[in-house]
Amino acid sequence: MKYFHEQIEAKWQNYWADNQTFAASNQSTKPKYYVLDMFPYPSGAGLHVGHPLGYIASDIVARYKRHKGFNVLHPQGYDSFGLPAEQYAIQTGQHPADTTRMNIEGGVDKSGNVIQGYRNQLDKIGFSFDWSREVRTSNPDYYKHTQWIFIQLFESYYCKVADKAYPITELIKVFKAEGNSNVDLVCDEGVALFSAAQWNSYSSEEQQEILLKYRLTYLAETEVNWCSALGTVLANDEIVNGVSERGGHPVVRKKMTQWSMRISAYAERLLQGLNEIDWTESLKESQRNWIGKSVGATVEFTIRNSQFTIPVFTTRPDTIFGVTFMTLAPEHDLVSKITTPEQEAAVQAYVQATTKRSERERMADVKTISGVFTGAYAQHPFTREPIPVWIGDYVLAGYGTGAVMAVPCGDERDYAFANFFKGTNGMPEIKNIFNQDISKEAFGAKEGFEIVNSDFLDGLGYKKATEKVIEALVELGAGKAKVNYRLRDAVFSRQRYWGEPFPVYYVNGLPQMIDKKHLPIILPEVEKYLPTEDGQPPLGNAKEWYWNTKTNAVSAPPSEELAETFIFPLELNTMPGWAGSSWYWMRYMDAHNEQEFASKEALDYWQNVDLYIGGSEHATGHLLYARFWNKFLKDIGYAPTEEPFKKLINQGMILGMSAFVYRVMWNISGNSELFDQTKLPNILVSKNVDKTMLNVKLQNILDEKFDGLNLYIGEGCHLNPIHVDLSVINDITNELDIEAFKKHPLYSDYKDAEFILEDGKYIVGREVEKMSKSKYNVVNPDDICNDYGADTLRLYEMFLGPLEQAKPWNTAGITGVFGFLKKLWKLYFDDNGLIVTNDEPTAEMYKSLHKTIKKVTEDIENFSFNTSVSQFMICVNELQQLKCHHRAVLEPLAIIMSPYAPHIAEELWSQLGHQGSVATVAFPIYEEKYLVESEKEYPVSFNGKMRFTIKLPLDLTAAQIEEIIMKDERTITQLAGNTPKKVIIVPGKIINLVG
Repeated sequence: MKYFHEQIEAKWQNYWADNQTFAASNQSTKPKYYVLDMFPYPSGAGLHVGHPLGYIASDIVARYKRHKGFNVLHPQGYDSFGLPAEQYAIQTGQHPADTTRMNIEGGVDKSGNVIQGYRNQLDKIGFSFDWSREVRTSNPDYYKHTQWIFIQLFESYYCKVADKAYPITELIKVFKAEGNSNVDLVCDEGVALFSAAQWNSYSSEEQQEILLKYRLTYLAETEVNWCSALGTVLANDEIVNGVSERGGHPVVRKKMTQWSMRISAYAERLLQGLNEIDWTESLKESQRNWIGKSVGATVEFTIRNSQFTIPVFTTRPDTIFGVTFMTLAPEHDLVSKITTPEQEAAVQAYVQATTKRSERERMADVKTISGVFTGAYAQHPFTREPIPVWIGDYVLAGYGTGAVMAVPCGDERDYAFANFFKGTNGMPEIKNIFNQDISKEAFGAKEGFEIVNSDFLDGLGYKKATEKVIEALVELGAGKAKVNYRLRDAVFSRQRYWGEPFPVYYVNGLPQMIDKKHLPIILPEVEKYLPTEDGQPPLGNAKEWYWNTKTNAVSAPPSEELAETFIFPLELNTMPGWAGSSWYWMRYMDAHNEQEFASKEALDYWQNVDLYIGGSEHATGHLLYARFWNKFLKDIGYAPTEEPFKKLINQGMILGMSAFVYRVMWNISGNSELFDQTKLPNILVSKNVDKTMLNVKLQNILDEKFDGLNLYIGEGCHLNPIHVDLSVINDITNELDIEAFKKHPLYSDYKDAEFILEDGKYIVGREVEKMSKSKYNVVNPDDICNDYGADTLRLYEMFLGPLEQAKPWNTAGITGVFGFLKKLWKLYFDDNGLIVTNDEPTAEMYKSLHKTIKKVTEDIENFSFNTSVSQFMICVNELQQLKCHHRAVLEPLAIIMSPYAPHIAEELWSQLGHQGSVATVAFPIYEEKYLVESEKEYPVSFNGKMRFTIKLPLDLTAAQIEEIIMKDERTITQLAGNTPKKVIIVPGKIINLVG
């Protein structure tokens, strides 16, 4: 009976689907375990073998936990809103909803492309997902709840004293009773104080404008990353090297009125929460750095001859007497107000140039020094001395106050800036306030110095000076102690079509929320997915995109006489891609609840995610936003826990083995101007062709084609590597199929190319790179499943190395794992069928089994899956050598194989006579007694040289061992009638006969 993986895997995948084998219950007496994958964005390119790596790992844990008696929730869905689908719609004229559905479900799209479909590909790999809970963020029944959460954020404020969010209605009561002078809340900078009487005298619109300054989601003019090619604002993590991650388009900084969310209100809780969760230290450190907590002081510097002041946050208030100049971010509001006429042109040019650099680029670039003097001077709060004010792009508008007091003697970047502009207008000599040499570099330490040239701080160290200067600043009214965070409020608007519509309409320019009972506000149909002719977002193209407050429905624009009476414009922006992914794990808990995002019972039962697996690229984007939303939902009584993800593992990347052909890049000397360079042949050279021989061949080709022109190969002649599709090479021998290459549509330019071979073959070059469609090194998991089976794919991906590490894919290694599964099968079957017996296994058989149970249990608990696969291979080899066909060993073996290779495990379990699935059968328990050694194989040495081995019971005494050894025929032969002078025996270790 042979192992036919195609039949077995199809059979059990159908069985699981028909029987809902992996459906989790929201009511169970079993302990719960929630395993979650970062859910995928369904692109038309489909899965490659790198994508399932984390899913396989999470599936092993989910299956193992079911075996261990847990009620396991292991759901899957799709993060299906986003820019890629919209860009594809713009290019092809297909609706994003259609392409998204096609990418998930598969089929042939309107352009004739065959789409595999994520669902089909995932099912083919045999994951134990509870598909009854599938979610798609672009479905109205999902995003109605995203809209509802947005409304809750709008209707909330953050109290610093209680350190949590409260309904805005509570704040209105406080304002009515006592105004805002006694509240300590998170709000916009510079909110004016008002009394209760003043509040009550304000119009409704004035009150709404004030409340916007306190709400957790609010409208504000914000510096954003604008990508005109994509027609939208981009988040910092969507920009790479100053251009958009998608498409590589230019990105500039500009001011726009945007919806933002006060994630900054939760900065300290986000920081402290990291101490409560089981994440890697590197991931926690990424979040700590992004949150960027700094303890210091704010200092107010007045601008000379004006009414303006520059507030500055500094972590080193002790250095205030070392301030040599000040630097503002180019985007700072004061720049245009304080710049002198003489400096105006230079400042404007610099500001314009800065808009082309992203914040990340500016933060990372520590080598480039640039800036412009504004012509304005601030005044030192203590000495009253003038301090020149510059602008420089190393200062960011969104960090701190967007201004720094530059102390070159104590800061390397300020030091470099001061020296770069030394001697120019507006750059005075560096002031040194340390009793240290700063002739070559700044002194940045917080200890090992005394302050000098600093008036009342002279002779003090860092700590005492900091305390004293803050006291003096408070007394002067020029500053105070402060904790600052780098984390900034998150821009929540996108000028694109394929995203969640805001549940917002505008009355006299002020936002109004649509009542929960009228949700969802469904994304309208539009003819064009590009911005409107007047620059409005794509929703401006919708024929009906107004809110009728009488019918409580979306309607057509009002007539002139009805304008602004009961029909009002809806928000034209859509929510960002991270909106739907910031709460999706809770929707899985109760995916079909139409009334609320999840019931209290479901939330209380599942609590939070026990294991979350996904890519490290989400460290400072998704994971921060998700934690923020979870904490907010806890504040308002919905989320049961402070943190959403107890344990998080970042899987490494599977790298592709790219293939290259090498094209000759001609460089001709001689009478090169006398011939037509377009007639130079396309020549592709095999990887290992000898360079000297190659030059001879190329010269011969020149002589033959351009006879009499005396052309020669120049020194610059070289080979240019070109990525080649893996479909036209033998992945094991690396030989190029030349005819297939010529016929491939990607290489039509080379259909008449000449090939220089080695030993009659063209051998391609190989290099490990990121697996990517653009590098043509993508391996489709469907092909592996078809040829070798899903169980082979699962085992091989785990076998490649530790889950967290990057590792190269090599299809050649697949055959070894496939061979292992066939060897496993042969323990149970021969050509005639099942050969399993009920005989009692030997001690060695039990030992091999329990050694494997122990190892696999420990490995899964420690997420060390690669070493389990090695142990399976060792175990099967040992059992094969022992001729083990014993049920008492092979039944437990099938169960422990189940998390890794579920299809073959199910079939083995069934063939052994069991009904139903192996998925919930109790996991075998390791019994130590089977691993206790009762015998020892001793090396027997004569004068220190080992001559033979003998297996003896471990409980023998030295005398008993000596008696057995002396009677052994091999000893008698070695001694040849002589008597040893000495017999050295250490029980359990050595036997040595001397002399």
